[in-house]
Amino acid sequence: MTTTIAITGATDGLGRALALRLAADHDVRLVLHGRDADKLEQVAAEVTSTAGATPPVTVTADLADLAQVAGLADTITERVDTLDVLVNNAGIGSGEPDGRERRTSRDGIELRFAVNYLATFVLTENLLGLLRRSTTPERAARVVHVASLGQHPLDLDDLQLEHHYSGTRAYAQSKLAQIMHCFDLGERFGADELTATALHPGTYMPTKIVVNEIGRTVDSLESGVEATRRLAVDPALEGTTGQFFDRLRPAPVDDQAYDAEVRRTLRARSLELAGPALHA
Repeated sequence: MTTTIAITGATDGLGRALALRLAADHDVRLVLHGRDADKLEQVAAEVTSTAGATPPVTVTADLADLAQVAGLADTITERVDTLDVLVNNAGIGSGEPDGRERRTSRDGIELRFAVNYLATFVLTENLLGLLRRSTTPERAARVVHVASLGQHPLDLDDLQLEHHYSGTRAYAQSKLAQIMHCFDLGERFGADELTATALHPGTYMPTKIVVNEIGRTVDSLESGVEATRRLAVDPALEGTTGQFFDRLRPAPVDDQAYDAEVRRTLRARSLELAGPALHA
């Protein structure tokens, strides 16, 4: 049975490496997203050259523009009849090349919150129909958020950090928001209908963002690929939902994520910010 897997941010780092690893699996059809069409086609060519691999579906979109995020969901729905796994990998770091000063998206939303969290929220919510239709009695569709151990509580009175801004805090806040969305999905849907997990794939892996901003590495890219691939396709994790993993192990997160009222508030604010981009 063919497994259709969509990966956002598939042109560099973890997303590209994960795509190439999954391409080696039999009966896998990949849907690859990127912002740069030329880079995306290069990765698609690499995937296609893998022995036995099915040529991937490629879709471009800038996740800093919610209209394009909505279009990305529409295009995926038009081009594939099933979607078994959605890996939300795309994101920006805490500093360069996306700036250390506060910036906003095309929709006027703080950039890291917009790209790392809100785009993930909108894309996932708009694909829920396709994901749930793809669930079978043998396996539920999966959503995987690539988050981080770097987490910071949300200031619900200043969600977009218009005051006392730092890139590190904005990044950490956006990642905690991703985890809250994972927990929310785990509560909204039964594990036989849809599962959602989030993970810290590795610390300072040798990705472009880490090399340029941090200048040193800790974990290998291969270990991050394996941790992410495991949540996406490992049969042993069938039915696992609403959980966060530090690499391969379940791990606790910031206390705020366990507060149901905070999660409800975040969802309500997210629905307001998403506006017409949200079809669900």
